[in-house]
Order: sequence, then C-alpha cells, then structure tokens
Amino acid sequence: MAIKTIYIADDEKKIRDLISLYLTNEGYHIIGFKDGNSLLLKLTEKIPDMVILDIMMPGINGYDVCKEIRKKSNIPIIMVSAKDEPFDKILGIELGSDDYLAKPFSPRELVARVKNIFKRIGNASKIADSESNQLTVKDIIIYKDQRKIINGSGEILLTTKEFDLLLFLIENKNKVFNRSQLIDHVWGYEYVLETRLVDDVIKRIRKKLKDKGSILEITTVWGYGYKVEE
Repeated sequence: MAIKTIYIADDEKKIRDLISLYLTNEGYHIIGFKDGNSLLLKLTEKIPDMVILDIMMPGINGYDVCKEIRKKSNIPIIMVSAKDEPFDKILGIELGSDDYLAKPFSPRELVARVKNIFKRIGNASKIADSESNQLTVKDIIIYKDQRKIINGSGEILLTTKEFDLLLFLIENKNKVFNRSQLIDHVWGYEYVLETRLVDDVIKRIRKKLKDKGSILEITTVWGYGYKVEE
C-alpha cells in the first residue's frame, strides 16, 4: 500500500512539529509549511492525499487556501483553528473542508479524524470492487471506484464529504434520513457535528448539480430531513 502524503500549513512551528510527529508515527508522509502561500506553491508540483490547514496564518489565510485548493482538487481538507464559533465551522464547511477541529485539540483526536476520512474513502473503494461500480440515477452517473460523478455537461466536482453524502442518499434512494442519521452514516457516529452543518453540505451539492444542469434533486422533507427520489 502506498504511503499517503499529508500537507500541514500552520504558522506555529510547535504545532506543525507535534502534528507531524503523531502522523509520522502512524505511517504517513508529512510535509509542513509555515504559511498558506508555501503550501499552494507546493501544490503546483504535487497534489497530496490530504491537507491540514490552520485558519489564522500570515498572508493568505486558511479559508482562502481552502478555496484555492478546491479550484484544483477535491482532496480531503481538515481545518484547525483557535476560533470555535459556529460561524467559523459553517464557513469552513461551506468553502469545502471535510472536517474542523478547534484549538487546543488532542493530537490523538486529529489522528483519529485523519484515519476516519481515509478509512471511509478506502471502504467506498472496496464496496465498488465488490459491487457494481457504476450507478445511474436520472441524468447522473456515479463511478464509485473513481469517486467520480458525471452528467451530460461533464464531471461534477464534489469534495470527499459531498461525494459520500450524495452517494449514500442515492444508494438509499426514496428513503428519508434526518440530519443526525446522515452524520452517523457519512461522518461517523463518533463525529460531533452541529446538525445545521449538514444543511450547508446539502446546499453545496445542490448548487453544483444545478450549475451542471442536472435534473437530480435532493428533496427536503420538511421537519425531518432529506432524500433522493428515483
């Protein structure tokens, strides 16, 4: 199995070194950066398997780095910050991050989040190998092993969590799931997430589908949750 590469951008060297130590001990290849500009420059050479971003950095901040990464890639992004307000978490999710940790955090918790994301990506690939790789719903075709979604207008670029959430709803089409159930199935039962953030991920998926002219809809069941209808 290939060693996964993770880029870390944080202006605090002690935090970079601590995160690097824990993740290196878990077998990951870590490259650290003291600011967002350095990380973005490295991205022009090689796309890693994951990025961990501090929000408050000199120069370009983590939010803007996240936006720039999303223009090129859908790799998993974990944002870390001393800011722990709901608004900050929502903004991070809206910009395309897959997870958010408030400082101070336990390095072991970060390691668990990293493993959880890679595990879900790996499990999706195993399922794709053992089942039909291709799913078709309305004008959407999903290639599960490639984690790729297309329609007549081309590929619809989704982040890790956007893809996982849409795939789950499609594989369980016509069933209604509330926000807590979606968190359990897509993020994991151990993940503490405000249920309102699910709405923001749904909103992002809807916009991307609409921008590509897709007729697939995620239906809101008022007072309960969401579903995809056949």
